[in-house]
Amino acid sequence: MLDLDTAGDTPILREYRAIKAEHPDAIVLARLGDFFEMFGADAETAAPILGVQLTGRGFGAAGRLPMCGVPHQAIAQHIRKLLDAGQRVAIWDQVGEVVSGRLVRREVTRVLSPGMVVEAELLDPSAVSRCVALVASHGRVGVAAFDPNTQHLELFEVAGDLDGAVVADELARLDPSEMLVEDGTAIPAGFAAIAPLTPLAGAVFDTTRAEERVRRATGAVSLDGLGVSAVPLALRAAGAVLAYCERAHIVISQELLRIAVRTSDSAMRLDAHTRANLELFSRLGERGSSLLQLLDATRTPMGTRLLRARLAEPLRQVEAITHRLDSIAALLDDRDGRRHLRESLSGMRDLERLVARCVQGIATPRDLGAVRETCAALETTGSVARAIRAGAEITDAAARCRAPDGLRERLAALLCDDLPATASEGGAIRPGADADLDNLRAAGSTARTYLAALEASERERTGIRSLRVGYNRVFGYFIEVPNAHRDRVPEDYARKQTLAGAERFVTPDLKEHEAIVLHARERAIAREQELLAGAAADIAIRAGALADAAAAAGTLDVAQSLAVVAEEQHWVRPTVDPSSNLAIVGGRHPLVERMLGPGRFVPNDLEFDDEARIVVLTGPNMAGKSTFLRQTASIVLLAQFGSFVPADEAVIGVCDRIFTRIGAHDDLSGGLSTFMVEMAETAAILRQATERSLVILDEIGRGTSTYDGVSIAQAVVEYLHDAPQLNCRTLFATHFHELTVLATHLPRVRNARVEVVENGAEITFLHRIVPGGADRSYGVHVARLAGIPGGVLVRARQLLAAQERERPLAGNGEHGSDQLTLSISDPRPNPVVTELASLDLDGMTPIAALNKLAELHERASM
Repeated sequence: MLDLDTAGDTPILREYRAIKAEHPDAIVLARLGDFFEMFGADAETAAPILGVQLTGRGFGAAGRLPMCGVPHQAIAQHIRKLLDAGQRVAIWDQVGEVVSGRLVRREVTRVLSPGMVVEAELLDPSAVSRCVALVASHGRVGVAAFDPNTQHLELFEVAGDLDGAVVADELARLDPSEMLVEDGTAIPAGFAAIAPLTPLAGAVFDTTRAEERVRRATGAVSLDGLGVSAVPLALRAAGAVLAYCERAHIVISQELLRIAVRTSDSAMRLDAHTRANLELFSRLGERGSSLLQLLDATRTPMGTRLLRARLAEPLRQVEAITHRLDSIAALLDDRDGRRHLRESLSGMRDLERLVARCVQGIATPRDLGAVRETCAALETTGSVARAIRAGAEITDAAARCRAPDGLRERLAALLCDDLPATASEGGAIRPGADADLDNLRAAGSTARTYLAALEASERERTGIRSLRVGYNRVFGYFIEVPNAHRDRVPEDYARKQTLAGAERFVTPDLKEHEAIVLHARERAIAREQELLAGAAADIAIRAGALADAAAAAGTLDVAQSLAVVAEEQHWVRPTVDPSSNLAIVGGRHPLVERMLGPGRFVPNDLEFDDEARIVVLTGPNMAGKSTFLRQTASIVLLAQFGSFVPADEAVIGVCDRIFTRIGAHDDLSGGLSTFMVEMAETAAILRQATERSLVILDEIGRGTSTYDGVSIAQAVVEYLHDAPQLNCRTLFATHFHELTVLATHLPRVRNARVEVVENGAEITFLHRIVPGGADRSYGVHVARLAGIPGGVLVRARQLLAAQERERPLAGNGEHGSDQLTLSISDPRPNPVVTELASLDLDGMTPIAALNKLAELHERASM
């Protein structure tokens, strides 16, 4: 087949080539009649994504051009497939009148990409779709994150490079749908797995152009009041996002646009490992639910998205956390008020995105009707919320939860109760709302009445009882006479169409009334479209007030959702303070407890203070160590997110970060073994943690030999204890029960174990955490529970008994033969230890640290 350049020179193809030249990186969907067609390379790319047949079409004598197409009625689902595949899509639609024999006028009405979507049928109502631009320069990265629906533009800068841990953490929080970078930027390997990447010309990131775009978008004379001068790289990124919006035909509303400059200490950073380990948004196994699913009792799409956003970004300011907890407490105390609030919120539609579609000029009649309904629900919700005696958060949200004056009344007077799906169908405007429209409808109605009576009058006039008056879209109105009565057709009948068994005719009177009906209908629909566009513009003018009301409704919705969950799950209010302590009484894992059912989960206590900063937790597999680790981190995260927590009591000193190193996995695509991944993640924690962090470490050192593993685990505990920048709250779970001796030498280390009851050869896991260290791993017992054959278990016990007699790991320390020798108080200098102590770990990259570790290991083994 031919390519686009050699396929001929027809008028439609010339236009298509011109549009494709303007949008070379997009798949152009051309509206041709009832289908959207794709040609050339676009068709070859799109056909397998859409699952449609790749065919060909001839254009002149040159040959056939690859082509595929989809029905225009189903275009939304096909666009979604293309966007999910990372493609950009240009919609080249018919905008002119369809006249036989003339080329229809077409325009590019939208350029869609994964991060530039405002169409309701293409969006997930529970998630935010963001376009994120990044600019890296001189050891800093500027980020601009833009939601085209709410038009919230977040700007911030972080230290490091694009492949740094801080950028990775921020991208995990933002969960972008699309990323923009300057053309020629070196792209980190992991970016492809995050979101589709779109390179833009360097000029788009120019500072001067960025400043001008921001001024134009906001209507500001000066940028001084916006605070963007503090983040110059992020400002350049913002300029790129706004330029990209222009290319995508996204209208930027001064009423709606909000620019927020984010500070580095405003929220807790969570890396991708911690999000996954704590199952914030997706579950680890096949059973159960995510934490978000557990917490989500929201009634509105705005509340659902806000809940997700807050969970991704727990707070660090005690006052803000307290306000959120006050809201939950007030709603728990006022059950009737909470019930009324839930009922009123249920009547609310997705106001944020409805307003966005009005701003973009793509709102349907049903969208306008949904705004009308939501305005009424806003008034009811605000009234209910104002009656609840609550703290600052609910009081403020209740005051903002109101519709602009008169908007609901104007929409109610204009729109019918039962609205059509599109404005082209007609019937959206209420009778009496517009005099011109009423006159057009009356004229058409009179003509339709005449046509309705025409069949009876013509039957009587001609005596042909089988005569019929009909209509179709191609031939219009007609009088149909069966062939058996052709000789009785009056002279004023003009033949219009011949069928196998009948003839169709028109009369001058029929033509006249047909013109009245069709013209009146066209003019009536055109007038309806004018009125609907005016209503959408009226909403767009009030976009700022409506967006603020939607945000207030979302705030109320999240508060009532967390109150419902707290009551159902019997959670308590935590005390959150600025200390670095942590005390949990009767703590439970929220997800495991829900899966087990009421009363079956065994609660446990934990305490960190100035005297106890590290807990070394020992015990066998299956006994509950990992659950205890995760529940501690989950309780802290829930408290700082502003939720009640699954415990009897909880005092949470604010954490700046939660680090989790739980589970073993290879990174095969990166060529890294389980042990290498474990060491890289541990190194990242040791570099980034502070004295205010919570560190959760599970089975450090298990991916290598016993001697190496114990040595590395011990060194990590000592570093966490001794490094002056750390001294952080740490839960360190291990199978190396030899490490329990560390508590005798390191003053802020405490031992804890999972309690096990032995009854002969049988063991019972009590899932209780008690003080002290375990001296056995019970591996053979766990193997039996897993179903290992009896012969294997017998042999394993024999080998274990022999090894325990020989004690190849035996030492001569305080714990005698039960412990591996730990080099805690050995006075003899060792060159390897000396060199290890002299290393500048904070200044080393992860790979350099691992290489040095391998070198020291080799020297120590000689």
